Amino acid sequence: MHFIYDCSLFLFKIVIVIFFIIFVSSIILKISRKKNKNFGILSVSSLNDHYELVKNSIIVQLMDKKTKKLWNKKNKMLKRSTLLTNNNKLIDKDHNIIVVRAQPTLYVIDFKGGIAAHEVKSLREEISSIISVAQKHDEVLLRLESSGGTIHGYGLAAVQLQRLRSRKIFLTISIDKIATSGGYMMACVANYIIATPFSIIGSIGVVAQFPNIHKFLKKNNIDVELHTAGVHKRTLTIFGENTPEDRKKFVEELNVAHDLFKKFVKTMRPSLNIEKLSNGECWFGSIALKKKLVDDINTSDDFIISRIRKFNILHVKFKYNESIIKALFYKKLKTINNLIYKYLNNKLF
Repeated sequence: MHFIYDCSLFLFKIVIVIFFIIFVSSIILKISRKKNKNFGILSVSSLNDHYELVKNSIIVQLMDKKTKKLWNKKNKMLKRSTLLTNNNKLIDKDHNIIVVRAQPTLYVIDFKGGIAAHEVKSLREEISSIISVAQKHDEVLLRLESSGGTIHGYGLAAVQLQRLRSRKIFLTISIDKIATSGGYMMACVANYIIATPFSIIGSIGVVAQFPNIHKFLKKNNIDVELHTAGVHKRTLTIFGENTPEDRKKFVEELNVAHDLFKKFVKTMRPSLNIEKLSNGECWFGSIALKKKLVDDINTSDDFIISRIRKFNILHVKFKYNESIIKALFYKKLKTINNLIYKYLNNKLF
């Protein structure tokens, strides 16, 4: 009797704890939604200031005590500007604020893409914001890292980058680690591509893979019904029996996607021997340079540093507001989502 009572009490406590967690989570969710009235935040920071701060931090440590004291005293008296340099002026003309800049601006944006290319949501906002303020001689640097993914996802990402080129904004894309398949589809849009010697470039091809458990289901007397209106509404399936005709049609669809991929790359980089390079093979950056897949061997860091004196360099990042619960589980959900896209009936660049 005591055992049953103790078990019941224990279960009751568990239920109370679960309800309490749900209640607290719902309150936190409501508060976060009220605070996040805007759908996202665009942050802009000066990389000129960042590199200057890093340099000065080292210089100070190399000074003796007397020199360091004078430096600190002088530093307190100086008023540093954040985004506008000392040569810039704000002019009010016909009630409009016009920024007159002594130097052009290099806008730096990042794209670290997953299989579904969800990051394009932020990319489109960053590009739109740059387009709205870009002036003559301004440039954009995209630091790209992606091994590709869904056709529609990376197709949209590449088209977003074309918005810059169509407005005559010079676009440089740097590949420090990897830009293959859909990642290279984005990279080829650039006016100028730089890559590190051991970065991985290429893979101009299309792949699709997923399991088929029809034999397993049949062995266990489990039937799966699939009804379609249209002969090619569904080609290959996970649960049903795949026929040679289905496989043939599926391969045709892959080849169509591959041809579109090749034409796009050839349009963006006419000098490429696309038939030789579109076999799905990858190359290291130093070899990719010889094959004209990239234009220079360099790091994104050196590229930025080489332009510090000539450009105001701004890092632009758009981040969507997320609930606390979503932020906590985002990485796990992203991993699961990538696995689903990778293995369940998806054609990938």
